Amino acid sequence: MVLVLVIGDLHIPHRVHDLPAKFKKLLVPGKIQQILCTGNVCDKETYEYLRTISPDVHVVRGDYDETSGFPLSVTVLHSPIKIGVVHGHQCVPIGDLDSLSAIARQMDVDVLLSGHTHTVQAVEYDNRFFVNPGSATGAWTGLFNGEPTPSFALMDIQGPVVVTYVYQFIDGEVRVEKVEWRKESETLGGAPKSTVLPQSIPSPTPGSPQENDAGW
Repeated sequence: MVLVLVIGDLHIPHRVHDLPAKFKKLLVPGKIQQILCTGNVCDKETYEYLRTISPDVHVVRGDYDETSGFPLSVTVLHSPIKIGVVHGHQCVPIGDLDSLSAIARQMDVDVLLSGHTHTVQAVEYDNRFFVNPGSATGAWTGLFNGEPTPSFALMDIQGPVVVTYVYQFIDGEVRVEKVEWRKESETLGGAPKSTVLPQSIPSPTPGSPQENDAGW
């Protein structure tokens, strides 16, 4: 079992000062094995905060991330599940499942994590699983009217099964929904248990995913 925090579009401090306090109480060190961030962390302090939750942090570069230390995409393997991470601004139309599915096929992944829309989503499509954690801070976006709902996701990976818990901060309370997805048995492989591979979607970029240095 591997517990992975999926988080993104924090936009700290440009649009929002911090995460909701009730989210921070849930995100305590020692429980989460890995963090996959869909980008727009925006400042070094926020990146360092994520590393206090888990030292194994992988961030892709969002359209508002100033550092060049984040790659455009990464692939993470928790055998037999292969996970791809992109920010989502590569997707046209934004958030379109057909476009996201094309990216997932290009990256050859079972699960694709993306952000940019600031709207949470966890859905099966085209025999793959697509997760958008939304904006963890509920940061404003010009993509739609109104205020986004702060949200993030936790993925509990148990072999071929991915149990995703979606957390949303609504009316001052944290609400949780559960979505379960299973990789089809005929596509299961025998790859190593956990590997991180650099990727670049849609075009290659120099460098590899950050470890301790995000390029600040």
